[in-house]
Amino acid sequence: MNYWIAHPNIKDMADLVPGKGELAEYQDSADVDVFFIYPTIYTKKQNPDHPWFADVDDENLNEKIAKSTIKNQATVFNSAAKVYAPLYRQAHIGVYYIDNLPLKVEALEYAYMDVKRAFEYYLENWNQDRPIIIASHSQGTTHAVNLLREFFENRPLMNKLVAAYIVGMPLSKGTFSDIPICDEPSEIGCWLTWNTYIQDYYPPNHNFLYYDALNVNPLSWKTDTSRISWGANRGGVLKNFKKIRPGLADAQNVDGMLWINKPRFFGNILLNWDRYHVVDYNLFYMNIRENVEQRVDAYIESQKD
Repeated sequence: MNYWIAHPNIKDMADLVPGKGELAEYQDSADVDVFFIYPTIYTKKQNPDHPWFADVDDENLNEKIAKSTIKNQATVFNSAAKVYAPLYRQAHIGVYYIDNLPLKVEALEYAYMDVKRAFEYYLENWNQDRPIIIASHSQGTTHAVNLLREFFENRPLMNKLVAAYIVGMPLSKGTFSDIPICDEPSEIGCWLTWNTYIQDYYPPNHNFLYYDALNVNPLSWKTDTSRISWGANRGGVLKNFKKIRPGLADAQNVDGMLWINKPRFFGNILLNWDRYHVVDYNLFYMNIRENVEQRVDAYIESQKD
């Protein structure tokens, strides 16, 4: 268990729920597993011994992983699934900004090999033929795409895929040849993603990254461009995790991105972001949580036919 930042058989941050007692986690009784691949947390000073990938024995870094992405993202699944999240030698954030393409590819492939080995170990030791959700964010989504291609697409394990919540990277309709994008709230065996920006903002690299990107709106679970208002937002969470905030954000799919107006909370006057990447999950926490439950129910019902 030393190299699992979240595991249903140990007490960890994935067991938490936000708010003041409104929610509970049900991993003990869950019929489904989620394999969660966290985003880039290795963003500070690089280790001189291996500057381009993280040390999985770095206790300070692992604490940051647990208290950020596991708490704010992986917990969204704990009402409907057992949460498995392996530590892996994530590539340093710097690989995304260097011109050295071979080094970038090598660092990301190195990270993926850890994820792949962890998934194989999970299948062999813990899965026991249970349904699976693949979930991820940012760099984790890069690895999740590879995992889905290698283990699920056109393979028997595809029959066990509830859905893939692979968030925070622009993905095109051609990402998979045999896994459709989700376009209904209860659809199963499909993938979904979104990338959150302030309304009317286009990043400098938009034409390159987003020209063919697809999005699923996490307030409607549709791919269309309808603007879904604040009232449909069942609740988001902020950094302190102590309050569920209904109506935190609206959402609209536009040109491969998810546009929102400035989130509504006391103190938002100090918020002046163009990109809401780090809170892709937080803004829509309750909608995601309830949708996971909905897709799990749909999968279980489908197995009765």
